[in-house]
Amino acid sequence: MFINNFDPVAFQILSLEIRWYSLAYIMGIILGWTYCKKKLIKDQNILILFDDFITYLIIGVILGGRLGYALFYNLKYYLENPFEILMVWNGGMSFHGGLIGVILASQLFSSKHKINQFILLDLVALSAPIGIFFGRIANFINSELIGRATDLPWSVQFVLIDNIKRHPSQLYEAFFEGIILFFLLGYFFKRSSFKNPGKISAFFLIFYSLFRFIAEFFRSPDPQIGYLILNLTLGQLLSVFLLMAGVILFYIKK
Repeated sequence: MFINNFDPVAFQILSLEIRWYSLAYIMGIILGWTYCKKKLIKDQNILILFDDFITYLIIGVILGGRLGYALFYNLKYYLENPFEILMVWNGGMSFHGGLIGVILASQLFSSKHKINQFILLDLVALSAPIGIFFGRIANFINSELIGRATDLPWSVQFVLIDNIKRHPSQLYEAFFEGIILFFLLGYFFKRSSFKNPGKISAFFLIFYSLFRFIAEFFRSPDPQIGYLILNLTLGQLLSVFLLMAGVILFYIKK
């Protein structure tokens, strides 16, 4: 058993606290941006535009992730405390909301510059596992999204939460939604490249939703929501819709 007593604050400058979650976002964006520019983008026009697209992307991720969390996971609370939606530093981001934000941001950018939206979305899909990996590691350090109780030898006790031994579900997700998904999409990219934009995005939706659905069986549901239809969590139900969207997109692009 591992004892998790990490401090969510990485370091402090005067009265300013720099948290691990903020560093995870920064690392994910910087490494994802570098990966796209140095390894993936071959078209010079896309290369020139990509720096501007990153600004749209960051806004889409933050706004979508925060609004998605408020809408999907804690609507009643934020309707009663609407100003707290702006307090991103208090935690609470939704992957599915962030995904919607990315899609809308790429639509605005691609319409403005008259390029295929799926070229941008494929680039995001190929680099997103980097950010997901760091995000899940930050969740583990912050004792967030904790796992269900277990007696397995690699169980973790999150002392900031309780004394129960739990699955390190954040690390499971970091491995499958981050590392495995990164190499899996890289493999498909090498085989297909960007000859048919949208297929990589479809593969991302399909495999992420499958990994997320399985990982949710080891993760405690959000206490304000609990279990829903067929004893599934909200994350699993959203992943079902994501899987369907990925399959439809795959057949359209195929």
